[in-house]
Amino acid sequence: MTDQTVALRKLGFISIFPEMLSGLTDWGVTGRAARDELFTVETIDPREFATDKHGTVDDRPYGGGPGMVMKAPILAQSVRKAKTLLGGDALVIAMSPQGVAVDEAMISRLVAHEAIIFVAGRYEGFDERFLESEVDLELSVGDMVVSGGEMPAMLVMDSLIRRIPGVLGDEMSAEQDSFVDGLLDCPHYTRPEIFEGRAVPEVLLSGDHARIADWRSAQALQRTLNRRPDLLDPADLTDEQRAMLARWDAKAQS
Repeated sequence: MTDQTVALRKLGFISIFPEMLSGLTDWGVTGRAARDELFTVETIDPREFATDKHGTVDDRPYGGGPGMVMKAPILAQSVRKAKTLLGGDALVIAMSPQGVAVDEAMISRLVAHEAIIFVAGRYEGFDERFLESEVDLELSVGDMVVSGGEMPAMLVMDSLIRRIPGVLGDEMSAEQDSFVDGLLDCPHYTRPEIFEGRAVPEVLLSGDHARIADWRSAQALQRTLNRRPDLLDPADLTDEQRAMLARWDAKAQS
């Protein structure tokens, strides 16, 4: 990925627990990037727009049923405040089990936006009218139920921030991560050379960079075939990769 494809510099985080974002902004490579001002983030607590002394942001659902629903007017005001801080063209994303599944291709598209606002829901979710009027995209990080949208939003934000030039110490790291080329990552090893009788593969000690590159490519393909065959689209494979798959298939059937 080239720097020209990454416009992202500003993030917004709307949550009734804005302090949770410190896990992203205070630690690790994302925390360092925040301190180096490679990106900025604005947090908005919807409770500031509540109209009662209790800071109520939810109410019982029309039609009955369990749980509570977050109010459309309060969330809409939160988004509008975020847009005054980040810019009116900011993309608004709501984290939702009904959303589009996030993958690396989605991340590549999202980083082209200069500013993105994430809305983290709680309770039974959002009033549908808020989604219809204020939200550009609903995203999901998987088919599971969690207590709120904060951690899913932070997962997506972490992946986006890693794409910003200068965030990673080795600029090649983001390009070699799992999923970037459609495959899982290859196995990695470090010292000691032997651990509990298990040795580092000889090829990695050879110093032959061409052989090492070939080995890593083959390992990534084989690991993807074994663990996530759903990621393999034959139309996207090179002739060499197809030949590898054919050899493995023939070996498995022999």
